[in-house]
Amino acid sequence: MEAAAQIDEREINWLKRGLVSGTPIAIGYLPVALTFGLIAGSTGLTVYEAVLMSFLVFAGAAQYMALSMIALGAGAMEIVVSTFIVNFRHLLMSASIHERAERSSNKSRALYSFFLTDEVFAVASTSETPIRSHYILGVGLVAYSSWVGFTGVGYFAGAFLPGIVQESMAIALYALFIALLIPSIKTQGKVVIRLAFLGALFNTVFSIWLSTGWAVMLATILAVVVYEGIEQVMNKGGLK
Repeated sequence: MEAAAQIDEREINWLKRGLVSGTPIAIGYLPVALTFGLIAGSTGLTVYEAVLMSFLVFAGAAQYMALSMIALGAGAMEIVVSTFIVNFRHLLMSASIHERAERSSNKSRALYSFFLTDEVFAVASTSETPIRSHYILGVGLVAYSSWVGFTGVGYFAGAFLPGIVQESMAIALYALFIALLIPSIKTQGKVVIRLAFLGALFNTVFSIWLSTGWAVMLATILAVVVYEGIEQVMNKGGLK
């Protein structure tokens, strides 16, 4: 009994440490989640749909992309496939964490894998090895609570804004994407411009036969594949 009590106490302590370590992430999520909830309302989603998306998906980039596709009139399957592609990196993050994490039940692993965003992964990776499952849960839980909670707050905050401001908030989505691109443009401007050109070219062609959602998704994937292929050929041929 004493041994079991000691194990439970250690797990609780690791959970508390995770909650403390995850607090900066929760604070960082606040403005992003507020903006997501606000834009979700201007896109036409109900508060239940907006909060449910954050509750089930918990992936900022994928959720913002889904909003933009909804605004473009994309279908459900197009959004699901695009979200899967964007979130594919989470499989790699989960595999990396599992290699360094302590042995735990499949249920526990499945639970903390759900919480693995880029930020949670970064914090958990800096923990001592083996990484405690309750520590990851603590980090993820406080970040998750912030994301879901402030999505709802952002949605209701948008309801108090004047109608003309609510309608204009759709522009904030594109402004956010531009803001995210600026650091990459500063360091790899040529790459970003070339990818944007290829993406625009392919999207123009695909839009002739496909719906907007599928055209954007396929153009994005093909632009990356073609650019990477050209880079490989140039590197092997000594053209760079």
